[in-house]
Amino acid sequence: MNTEVKPNLPTRIRNKFNERGLWQDAVHRFFKNKLAVVGLIISLFFIIITIFADSVAPYRYDKQDYMAISQPPSAKHWMGTDDLGRDILSRVIYGGRISISISILVQLFALLIGLPLGAWAGYYGGKTDFIVMRLVDATMAFPSLLLAILIMVKMGPGFYNVLIAMAIVAWPSITRLVRGQFLSLRESEFVLAARSIGADEKRIIFRHILPNALNPIIVAVTLGIPATIFREAGLSFIGIGIVPPTPSWGQMVGSYYMSIQAYWWQSVCPALTLALAILGFTLLSNGLQDALTPKSAKG
Repeated sequence: MNTEVKPNLPTRIRNKFNERGLWQDAVHRFFKNKLAVVGLIISLFFIIITIFADSVAPYRYDKQDYMAISQPPSAKHWMGTDDLGRDILSRVIYGGRISISISILVQLFALLIGLPLGAWAGYYGGKTDFIVMRLVDATMAFPSLLLAILIMVKMGPGFYNVLIAMAIVAWPSITRLVRGQFLSLRESEFVLAARSIGADEKRIIFRHILPNALNPIIVAVTLGIPATIFREAGLSFIGIGIVPPTPSWGQMVGSYYMSIQAYWWQSVCPALTLALAILGFTLLSNGLQDALTPKSAKG
């Protein structure tokens, strides 16, 4: 006789709600990480400011006030003005639109290139894998910032050229990561089981392998955002990135650092903003890594 006692209805309902899926667990672990939440708040703040720069900025980035040239921070100009009478706060806000939009677009382009190439190489192997990986190795043989500088010297400064140079630098790491994930997953038990019941390759790739490879890909793309912000700032700092008068954080630091002793706010304010943005996205990335990788989770 079966003596198993089934739980009553309220207990079963409570147990059902306590059963969280993998993504729900990841969200739970993420919001338990205080530094990750701080990074999320900082990142969202910069993204929102970027989107609504036209409404948030007190002035246009190129508006000049000849009666307020190189003025220190005040109630009218919270971050002071530059040597042309332009409001530093407004230029920092518009500069964030450039820096953050480039970093996000670069990661999207790198994903569009690296995901199919890495999946193709990792799943099929053979000559396909050899060709793709030799191309990846050749690109990654150069230090990323140096390669970006060489590309920009050849193409010239400008928003779209920076975007192209950064995407060329970013796609190999995504490709290598995706390839490694597909190599490890293509011989796993659930993939072998799918093959045994007659699943075609398209279904195996998109329904079985790719969903299980998403976690490290999401982490890598998120980690790439602060790295790209730093690279774009480096290019603009040395004068081969964004073309004036359009502002970016690195360009502003590079333009004003020579006068830092006399007019410290002109370079310190954009530098601190750049550091805060990189910190926010880095904390967010680390939090996602801990949340999506239970073995390394802290909470």
